Amino acid sequence: MGRYDFRPLRVYQTASQLFASERIKNVPSWHEVVGTVPPAQTLVRTQPLQHQERPRRSNVRKPSKLFQPQRVVYEEDSLRKEFFGDHPWELARPRVVLENDGKDAERKDWSLVSQPDRPIDGESVIQRQMFLLHGNPEKGQRPDPKMTPARAYDQARKEFYEMRLQQDIERRVAREEAMATGAYFGKSTLQIGMELEDKIFEEWKAWASAEVIQQEQRRAAMYTGVDNETAALSEGEQEMEAALGEVDSTVPAQGQEARGSAAFVP
Repeated sequence: MGRYDFRPLRVYQTASQLFASERIKNVPSWHEVVGTVPPAQTLVRTQPLQHQERPRRSNVRKPSKLFQPQRVVYEEDSLRKEFFGDHPWELARPRVVLENDGKDAERKDWSLVSQPDRPIDGESVIQRQMFLLHGNPEKGQRPDPKMTPARAYDQARKEFYEMRLQQDIERRVAREEAMATGAYFGKSTLQIGMELEDKIFEEWKAWASAEVIQQEQRRAAMYTGVDNETAALSEGEQEMEAALGEVDSTVPAQGQEARGSAAFVP
C-alpha cells in the first residue's frame, strides 16, 4: 500500500459496490450519512493558530507557591511547644476543650496565673507568659520593657508551680480530715498499679529460678557424662556401685598374691 493507506477514504465506495453485487444484504447505517457528508480528502493536518508568548526576562522567577495557602503561625504555638516539651505529663491531665475558645485574653485578667472560673493548666502558663510579654492594651496594662521571653517563661512557670503545690496541700489536708472522721478511700491507682507490677515480678522470678535450675542440671549432666541408665538407678543402687568401685581398687585380681594379708580365693 505504500507509505499512505487510502482505504479509509474509499470505505463509502467499497460499501456501495458490495451492496450492488449482493455481497451484503443491507447497507450499513452510516452509508447515507457518509454519502451526504463525506470525510475530508486532504492528508495534511492543518496546524492550529499558536499564541505568541512574550519573552521572559531571566531574572524574573515564576512564583511556585502562588496558589498555595500561607502557613498560619501564632506566637502561642512556640510557647506551647517549649512548655509541654519541659512538662510532657501535663498533656495527660483531663481537660475540657470547650472551656477555651481563644478569647481568654479578652475576658480574663491574666495579671495572675490562676483564674476563679477555670482550672489551672499549661494553657494558663501560656496566657500568663503572653500577658507578661505584651500586656493588655485594651485595659491599659502595658508590659515591662525589660521583659524577655526567657524571664516571662520563668516567672509564669514559678507561679504555676506555687499554685500546684498549694492545690496538693489542700487535697492532702482534705483527705486527712475526711479520714479522721471515718472516711475510707481505698487503694489509690498508684497502689493498685504497684501491686500488679509486684505480682507479675514474682511470677517472673519463680519462672526464672526454675529455668536457671534446669540449665544447671543440663550443664552438669553434659560435663559429667551421666547417661540415662545411671540416672535411672535408685539411691541404694548408686551407693552399691560406689562401694564396689572402692573395693575393686584394693582387691588383687585372679592369680595374684595378697600381700600383707591372707590369699584371696575368688
